[in-house]
Amino acid sequence: MANIIIRQATEGDAAEILEIYAPYIKETNITFEYEVPTLDDFKKRIQEIASHYPYIVCLLDGKMVGYAYAHRHMERAAYQWNAELSVYVAKDCLRLGIGKALYNALIEILKLQNVQNLYAIVTYPNPNSEKMHQYFGFQTIGIYPKTGYKFGQWIDVIWLEKSIGEHEKNPKPLVSIGEISGEVITNILDKCSAAIKRSANGYTR
Repeated sequence: MANIIIRQATEGDAAEILEIYAPYIKETNITFEYEVPTLDDFKKRIQEIASHYPYIVCLLDGKMVGYAYAHRHMERAAYQWNAELSVYVAKDCLRLGIGKALYNALIEILKLQNVQNLYAIVTYPNPNSEKMHQYFGFQTIGIYPKTGYKFGQWIDVIWLEKSIGEHEKNPKPLVSIGEISGEVITNILDKCSAAIKRSANGYTR
């Protein structure tokens, strides 16, 4: 039986996370970065995000195979109840349900943080990502045509949105990830790990 663990990321995970991310930079237009960040820069990114929002990783039999995180969407004060999501899965571990499990964990934690709206920015076309977001009930709310240039071509980007809050007249203040019970977060992550096990059993790298 495959040993699946989803847990919160630490700076010590940076090198393994970067191993997953680097091929997306060098080989795809899924991310608009041109250059692979240095390890030190990537550690700073993890630290900055994880101090406020969920940044989680998935391990399959001890090997890092995916990660996902949320971060603030727009900087002005009135936008503070929004979050933007990102997920990356090792290319040899696609279609095992890892991306869905990581996204599900993010969403459940963000609800506890009183986030109201979720956003994803996805290069278009990207059938796998579009299908996953549709699964979670995201709606396409706009397109930026030919907004990015990479590998000799102009690339469209679609914006997707999902509401997870009640949009009350007086919204509850945001809760930092550090203010949520560690036990509650662990329970969410364990539940999402179990969902992957049903897909990953029998898989060999």
